[in-house]
Amino acid sequence: MLEEAFVEVYTKFKLNFYRGIFARLNERESSLSASEAFAIEVIYALNGPTISQFADFLQISLPNATYKVNILIKKGYIEKLNSLTDRREYHLRVTPKFHDYYAINQNYITTVMKRIEERFTEKETKHLEIMLSIISRELMPESEDHL
Repeated sequence: MLEEAFVEVYTKFKLNFYRGIFARLNERESSLSASEAFAIEVIYALNGPTISQFADFLQISLPNATYKVNILIKKGYIEKLNSLTDRREYHLRVTPKFHDYYAINQNYITTVMKRIEERFTEKETKHLEIMLSIISRELMPESEDHL
């Protein structure tokens, strides 16, 4: 029952996000393909990765990663910044254009959080926050190294 409830919540977040993405795909000349949308989500989640780190995380070749990155740069969703420690290395950073795109997801999260605060007591909400932190930090170690 817990697993079903979790999958249901996770699926609803994904579906809302995908609906927003596809609505925007039809609106813009420089829209993102589904593959590009997922790639930029990874870059954002990895918080300034190098192209090599991006490729390693997705387990794709460096040329393939470079190709994806160059498309996202051309479309204005990310930029390359020189590393402060090694001038030969670049880090990928999302642009304000990405944040406009990402607002689809963030707005829904904000809406759901407000509903949680209205529906549950402060103590219940705090307990949910603690549980989610434990889940993220302790029970999902596969992703912790990359965040």
